[in-house]
Amino acid sequence: MHAWLSGLIGVVAYFGAAYAFARERRMVALCLAGAAFLVHGTFLYPHTLTQQGVSIGLVNAASIVAWCIGGVVLLLNVRRPLASLAVVLLPLAALALVLDISLPATRVLTEQPPFGMQVHIALAIIAYSLFAIAAIQALLLAFATRQLRHHHPVLNFLPPLPTMEAVMFQLTALAFALLTASLVVGSAYIENVRSQHLAHKIVFSALAWLVFATLVFGRWRWDWRGRRGIKFVITGFALLALAFFGTKFVLELVLHRV
Repeated sequence: MHAWLSGLIGVVAYFGAAYAFARERRMVALCLAGAAFLVHGTFLYPHTLTQQGVSIGLVNAASIVAWCIGGVVLLLNVRRPLASLAVVLLPLAALALVLDISLPATRVLTEQPPFGMQVHIALAIIAYSLFAIAAIQALLLAFATRQLRHHHPVLNFLPPLPTMEAVMFQLTALAFALLTASLVVGSAYIENVRSQHLAHKIVFSALAWLVFATLVFGRWRWDWRGRRGIKFVITGFALLALAFFGTKFVLELVLHRV
């Protein structure tokens, strides 16, 4: 089967799963989401570990993050009904897969990174994926809270507010732990900040870490919740997005550096 055809099947399955979740057909949705996740992974493997080397370009990285997000959303919905996350995130995963199918790799490492660097990259991608889901949950929580405050009806597939808030903080805490581990491991491979083009990435990553550290501590110490938690999650994710994808965008598409 041609790679683009398998990728197209994944895209259709993602959109089909999102539609099934919106229509509250949970078992059909889970089956389609599982199929999309498997097909997406099958597509990613040869496009990431290529004959020329390891592809870690902007589009490929976005597709890997989207694949991780799809897997986490699938697992979350197996355990509890969180259709609202799936309806928003699965189409985004499909769009990331479309870009990966359409655009060629822009950055390929001809030498395999050291094991420690591979661990750093894997932890960073998983952490970013979890933070992305937490940020979407924060936006949905803000929407639901606003609707209730103005006595407007809330979408049927949105779970209760306490469940949404609990999931947001649980994902944030887990992602923060993985991000911390990723930064610790990655720091061992910093040799020359300027030549490695790491200055902006380090600054924005450190700022994001401080925001999330403050939130995790505030949640533990003072039981922060509601609007304060939402603002911290969204702010931290925005900073992390600038570190993770903003740097890649500037280096690869603006400055044409690898």
